[in-house]
Amino acid sequence: MLDPDTREMDLDDMTYTENTRSSYPLSFIPNAVPSGMAGHPKNIVMLTADAFGAMPPIARLTPEGAMYHFLSGYTAKVAGTERGVTEPKATFSTCFGAPFLPLNPNVYAKMLGERIAKHNSRVWLVNTGWTGGPPGVGSRMKIAYTRAMLTAALTGQLDNVQYRKHAIFNIDIPMTCPGVPDSVLDARTTWPDKAAYDAQANKLAAMFVENFKTFEKDVDPAVKAAGPKV
Repeated sequence: MLDPDTREMDLDDMTYTENTRSSYPLSFIPNAVPSGMAGHPKNIVMLTADAFGAMPPIARLTPEGAMYHFLSGYTAKVAGTERGVTEPKATFSTCFGAPFLPLNPNVYAKMLGERIAKHNSRVWLVNTGWTGGPPGVGSRMKIAYTRAMLTAALTGQLDNVQYRKHAIFNIDIPMTCPGVPDSVLDARTTWPDKAAYDAQANKLAAMFVENFKTFEKDVDPAVKAAGPKV
C-alpha cells in the first residue's frame, strides 16, 4: 500500500497479503534483452516447493517425465503464502498456469515434448521445499545447496554422474553433486524415521495419480507411465 505520509510504497505492509511485490523498469537490468526472446534452452528447470518433505531436491526427467510433471504442475501452499493457509496443502496447477490455458493442456504438453526432443534439452525438477520432514519437523532446503545443484545442472557437471530411480516418484536422482552432501540428494535419508518418510511419499504420490486422472484419456501411455508408482 502507499504510505499516506510519504506517498511511497510500503513494502512491509501486510494488510492484504504477507507476500510482497514490487516492480522496476527493465532498463534497471543492464543485461536485459528488450525483446524478451532468446534461443532454445539447453536446460529446462521445473520448480516446485514440496512442503511434505518427500520429493528430492533435484531430479532429471525424461521427456515423458517432463510432460507428466508439466501437466501436473505440483507445488504446495504453506502458512504465510496465502491468507487462511495454516498447514501444508498440495496444489496442482496444470502446466504451472491452469487459469491461463485456452486449449486442452495436452496440446501444450505435446509441444513441450516435441521441443525437448528436437533440441535435445535436459529437464530438471528442482524442489526448494522441505527436507528431513514437513514444516515443524524438517527444515527448508538450503539456498546454497539449491544454487550448487542448479550450477551443476547448467554447467553439465550432472551429465556424467551416477543416477538412481526413485522407487516411488519414478524420477532419476543424482547420487553425487558438487557442493552438496550426498545424503541431501536422497530425501529419504534426511528423515530420522524412514517408515514415516515412506508413508509421506506414498501419500503424495497418490495425490499425483489422482490428479493425473484428468489427463489420462488424452496422453500417450508412456507419459502416464512416467508418473509416481503407488
